[in-house]
Amino acid sequence: MTPRTHAPIDAAALDAVLAPFGESRMLPRAAYVDEAVLAWEQDAFFRDGWMCAGRAADVEHPGDQRARSVGGAGLLMVRDSGGALHTFANACRHRGHELLPCDGASNRGVIQCPYHAWSYELDGRLRLAPRFDAGNFDPSTVALISVRHAEWGGWVFVNVSGDAPPFEQHVGSLADALVNWECDRLVVAHTHRYELAANWKIPVENYNECYHCPLIHPELARVSPPESGDNHEGRGAWVGGSMDLADFAATMSLTGRSGGVAMRNLTPEQRRQVLYFAVFPNLLVSLHPDYVLTHRLEPVAAGRTTVECQWLFPPEAMATPGFDPSYAVDFWDLTNHQDWAAVESVQRGLSHPAFVPGVLAEQESDVYRFVTMVARGYRGEPISGGPSPRRSRSPAAGSAPG
Repeated sequence: MTPRTHAPIDAAALDAVLAPFGESRMLPRAAYVDEAVLAWEQDAFFRDGWMCAGRAADVEHPGDQRARSVGGAGLLMVRDSGGALHTFANACRHRGHELLPCDGASNRGVIQCPYHAWSYELDGRLRLAPRFDAGNFDPSTVALISVRHAEWGGWVFVNVSGDAPPFEQHVGSLADALVNWECDRLVVAHTHRYELAANWKIPVENYNECYHCPLIHPELARVSPPESGDNHEGRGAWVGGSMDLADFAATMSLTGRSGGVAMRNLTPEQRRQVLYFAVFPNLLVSLHPDYVLTHRLEPVAAGRTTVECQWLFPPEAMATPGFDPSYAVDFWDLTNHQDWAAVESVQRGLSHPAFVPGVLAEQESDVYRFVTMVARGYRGEPISGGPSPRRSRSPAAGSAPG
């Protein structure tokens, strides 16, 4: 994905970000507080690139319809009578009224605008325009506007502009890293939404290091040593890596015990790790031996972000009598709130007019990979994770997003 223009960011400040690891600086203050920068990001990173819109199971049955906001643009996901998924701009072709309110859901045999009752087939073709007698009216020219989409791992990704390279290039080798978790068969057991008073990039930066874990996350540090793990490298617009579980722990929970069922295809090594990947720009995927945790970020303003957090389990766990996902939900909800307090404090601190971007510690090597990805994007260069500047004792993505 190559943005059309350069971001409204000082070029010298980007030079400092892109300096070698150990000499570089964080992104400049404007990247977190300037609404003009966010507007550019919404165009170049979100609408011109591939962004996660949710799970395909959000519209599981024929007639299911769900509205989302993705990169500040309204999206309507629809499952037609033949089982095919369609993604449209959430706007009636008559006067632009939303077909469903944001985050609204419905199941109907047609898509109907609530303003003037224009209705559409589930594949987007205009079905009826009541009392519409305009001359030279051709219904075939007013079908709903299709939005390019791709399905991967049970998630739906959309490219609003239609200009991004193929999705396979975007996700790159990450698809191979996740294959044993069979994410497309996992079932959402719980969803929680958080509202953050912070720029969308700060939770991603926080997600990509465990340097803060001993002070911020004592519960996490008990079940997963903060100094453990390694970065992963590969093709695509992502960064991330692994952390180990403590010897006594079977998973990430307050006790270290699992209340679920282990993924059926994991290797012995994968059963002793948690993997953390940040898929640019807005999906964070945390893979445990028995569940997958995701955070989907939606920028609202330069200093505000909505986060949708979901806990996914294998269907055999969900079918177990008395299954309760709270062992995983409670652990990460606590960890999330610890992180949210930290990232909101970061936002307040760097909002000060005198703020000067800081340097990075050795355990923040994947933060470096993320911010250099952003900086290259600001310059109009392709988005990719790039090589890791450190290989040992560098926990990539060591805590809950936030």
